[in-house]
Amino acid sequence: MPRPRLPHRRTAILDAAEQLVLEQGFDATSVASVAARAGIGKGAVYLEFESKTDILDALLQRAGARMQARVDAGLTDDVTLSDAYRSAVRALLDDRLMTAAFLDDRGILGSHVSAVTDGRYRARHLLVIEWLRRLQGQGRLRTDIDAEHLALALSSATIGLLSANALLGPLDPEQLEGAFTALARMVSAFEI
Repeated sequence: MPRPRLPHRRTAILDAAEQLVLEQGFDATSVASVAARAGIGKGAVYLEFESKTDILDALLQRAGARMQARVDAGLTDDVTLSDAYRSAVRALLDDRLMTAAFLDDRGILGSHVSAVTDGRYRARHLLVIEWLRRLQGQGRLRTDIDAEHLALALSSATIGLLSANALLGPLDPEQLEGAFTALARMVSAFEI
């Protein structure tokens, strides 16, 4: 007998997948275990997602949207670069999946990040450049530094923190917060 359709199947799948990824990491999570945790059949998962990788992509997009909503809620139109950075750090540290991804808790993202080649990181980087130029145009950020160079430095530092645990770790949330706080203090030197 077929199982009844779950009203919010996609959300249930993502909730189950997030729990499993946090418990055992992406590489150890299977579509079958996600289905079992969500209380649905494996085939129902494939009705929503083509692959396990698509599930992780959706998880990261959902976590990014959660973070962005938290950041946006705490910022005003006259936000400084360092305030925005601090707000983003707070949102990251308040999100278990994103914090775990940075700290590589039990290999949370596994091999997924290095396999992403769709340009999403480049697109986000271009948005940072655009935002920095807007701050410069509003007279809130020094113009004697190129926005592209500053964006590259910020993006590289953030990306570097994704691998810091593996190369320099183990790190804990307090160390991650301290590193981001130091970066926020550094960028305040470029504010007017």
